[in-house]
Amino acid sequence: MIDKKYIGHTQPAFTVAVEASRLRFFAKATGQADPVYSDASAARDAGHPALPVPPTFLFCLEMESPDPAALRNLLGLDYRRLLHGEQRFVYHRMAYAGDRLTFEQRIEDIYDKKGGALEFVVRSTRVTNQRGEHVADLQGVTVMRNA
Repeated sequence: MIDKKYIGHTQPAFTVAVEASRLRFFAKATGQADPVYSDASAARDAGHPALPVPPTFLFCLEMESPDPAALRNLLGLDYRRLLHGEQRFVYHRMAYAGDRLTFEQRIEDIYDKKGGALEFVVRSTRVTNQRGEHVADLQGVTVMRNA
Protein backbone atom coordinates (compact mmCIF):
# COMPACT_ATOMS: atom_id res chain seq x y z
CA MET A 1 0.00 0.00 0.00
CA ILE A 2 1.17 3.51 -0.78
CA ASP A 3 2.06 5.27 2.46
CA LYS A 4 -0.45 8.05 3.14
CA LYS A 5 2.16 9.97 5.12
CA TYR A 6 3.11 11.54 1.79
CA ILE A 7 -0.18 13.41 1.50
CA GLY A 8 0.85 17.07 1.50
CA HIS A 9 4.39 16.35 0.31
CA THR A 10 5.75 18.99 -2.06
CA GLN A 11 8.46 18.66 -4.65
CA PRO A 12 11.04 21.40 -5.26
CA ALA A 13 9.70 23.98 -7.71
CA PHE A 14 11.23 24.05 -11.18
CA THR A 15 11.09 26.54 -14.03
CA VAL A 16 10.70 25.86 -17.76
CA ALA A 17 11.08 28.27 -20.68
CA VAL A 18 8.22 28.25 -23.18
CA GLU A 19 9.82 27.97 -26.62
CA ALA A 20 7.99 29.05 -29.78
CA SER A 21 9.39 26.13 -31.78
CA ARG A 22 7.92 23.62 -29.32
CA LEU A 23 4.54 25.38 -29.45
CA ARG A 24 4.54 25.13 -33.25
CA PHE A 25 5.49 21.45 -33.09
CA PHE A 26 2.72 20.74 -30.55
CA ALA A 27 0.15 22.57 -32.69
CA LYS A 28 1.17 20.52 -35.72
CA ALA A 29 1.25 17.24 -33.79
CA THR A 30 -2.23 17.82 -32.36
CA GLY A 31 -3.75 18.97 -35.65
CA GLN A 32 -4.36 22.53 -34.46
CA ALA A 33 -5.36 24.39 -37.63
CA ASP A 34 -5.76 27.84 -36.05
CA PRO A 35 -2.69 29.85 -37.19
CA VAL A 36 -2.70 31.73 -33.87
CA TYR A 37 -0.86 28.71 -32.41
CA SER A 38 1.81 28.47 -35.10
CA ASP A 39 2.24 31.89 -36.74
CA ALA A 40 3.52 34.79 -34.60
CA SER A 41 1.99 37.37 -36.96
CA ALA A 42 -1.43 35.71 -36.75
CA ALA A 43 -1.09 35.60 -32.95
CA ARG A 44 -0.28 39.32 -32.80
CA ASP A 45 -3.13 40.12 -35.21
CA ALA A 46 -5.44 38.29 -32.80
CA GLY A 47 -4.24 40.45 -29.91
CA HIS A 48 -1.64 38.13 -28.37
CA PRO A 49 1.89 39.36 -27.58
CA ALA A 50 3.38 36.06 -28.88
CA LEU A 51 2.29 32.51 -29.68
CA PRO A 52 -0.15 31.43 -26.96
CA VAL A 53 0.34 28.19 -25.07
CA PRO A 54 -2.37 25.80 -26.35
CA PRO A 55 -4.64 23.86 -24.00
CA THR A 56 -2.96 20.81 -22.42
CA PHE A 57 0.58 21.91 -23.38
CA LEU A 58 1.29 22.69 -19.73
CA PHE A 59 1.19 18.94 -19.11
CA CYS A 60 4.12 18.57 -21.54
CA LEU A 61 6.05 21.29 -19.74
CA GLU A 62 5.34 19.69 -16.36
CA MET A 63 7.21 16.62 -17.59
CA GLU A 64 10.32 18.83 -17.93
CA SER A 65 10.91 18.38 -14.20
CA PRO A 66 14.59 17.80 -13.37
CA ASP A 67 13.54 14.34 -12.17
CA PRO A 68 10.27 13.25 -13.83
CA ALA A 69 10.29 10.01 -11.81
CA ALA A 70 10.76 11.70 -8.41
CA LEU A 71 7.20 11.16 -7.13
CA ARG A 72 7.09 7.63 -8.50
CA ASN A 73 10.35 6.82 -6.74
CA LEU A 74 9.33 8.59 -3.52
CA LEU A 75 6.13 6.55 -3.31
CA GLY A 76 7.71 3.29 -4.49
CA LEU A 77 5.38 2.97 -7.48
CA ASP A 78 6.08 0.22 -10.01
CA TYR A 79 5.75 1.91 -13.42
CA ARG A 80 4.74 -1.43 -14.98
CA ARG A 81 1.49 -1.30 -12.98
CA LEU A 82 0.67 2.40 -13.42
CA LEU A 83 -2.22 3.89 -15.31
CA HIS A 84 -2.98 7.50 -16.20
CA GLY A 85 -6.26 8.01 -14.36
CA GLU A 86 -7.29 11.60 -14.86
CA GLN A 87 -6.03 15.01 -15.85
CA ARG A 88 -7.57 18.41 -15.20
CA PHE A 89 -6.63 22.01 -15.98
CA VAL A 90 -7.92 25.27 -14.50
CA TYR A 91 -6.55 28.31 -16.30
CA HIS A 92 -6.22 31.72 -14.66
CA ARG A 93 -4.36 33.61 -17.38
CA MET A 94 -2.71 33.02 -20.72
CA ALA A 95 0.90 31.94 -21.12
CA TYR A 96 2.98 32.71 -24.18
CA ALA A 97 6.17 31.83 -26.03
CA GLY A 98 9.02 33.51 -24.17
CA ASP A 99 7.45 33.06 -20.74
CA ARG A 100 9.27 31.24 -17.96
CA LEU A 101 6.80 29.08 -16.05
CA THR A 102 7.38 27.72 -12.56
CA PHE A 103 5.75 24.45 -11.53
CA GLU A 104 5.07 23.60 -7.86
CA GLN A 105 3.87 20.02 -7.35
CA ARG A 106 2.07 18.66 -4.28
CA ILE A 107 0.56 15.29 -3.40
CA GLU A 108 -3.05 16.14 -2.57
CA ASP A 109 -4.41 12.71 -1.75
CA ILE A 110 -3.68 9.00 -1.69
CA TYR A 111 -6.56 6.54 -1.48
CA ASP A 112 -7.57 3.06 -2.63
CA LYS A 113 -10.60 1.31 -4.07
CA LYS A 114 -11.69 -2.30 -4.54
CA GLY A 115 -10.10 -3.43 -1.30
CA GLY A 116 -6.69 -2.04 -2.25
CA ALA A 117 -6.65 -3.53 -5.75
CA LEU A 118 -6.43 0.02 -7.10
CA GLU A 119 -4.49 2.82 -5.42
CA PHE A 120 -4.78 6.45 -6.47
CA VAL A 121 -2.33 9.32 -6.12
CA VAL A 122 -3.71 12.82 -6.73
CA ARG A 123 -1.06 15.39 -7.67
CA SER A 124 -1.76 19.09 -7.96
CA THR A 125 0.56 21.59 -9.62
CA ARG A 126 0.44 25.36 -9.36
CA VAL A 127 1.90 27.16 -12.38
CA THR A 128 3.10 30.77 -12.22
CA ASN A 129 4.88 32.94 -14.78
CA GLN A 130 8.07 34.99 -14.48
CA ARG A 131 6.07 37.86 -12.94
CA GLY A 132 4.68 35.58 -10.22
CA GLU A 133 1.22 35.64 -11.79
CA HIS A 134 -0.94 32.54 -11.30
CA VAL A 135 -1.28 30.91 -14.74
CA ALA A 136 -2.96 27.58 -14.02
CA ASP A 137 -3.68 24.73 -11.65
CA LEU A 138 -3.09 21.23 -12.97
CA GLN A 139 -4.30 18.03 -11.41
CA GLY A 140 -3.26 14.53 -12.34
CA VAL A 141 -4.36 11.20 -10.96
CA THR A 142 -2.12 8.17 -11.20
CA VAL A 143 -3.57 4.71 -10.61
CA MET A 144 -1.55 1.73 -9.44
CA ARG A 145 -2.95 -1.75 -10.08
CA ASN A 146 -2.07 -4.20 -7.33
CA ALA A 147 -2.01 -7.97 -7.58
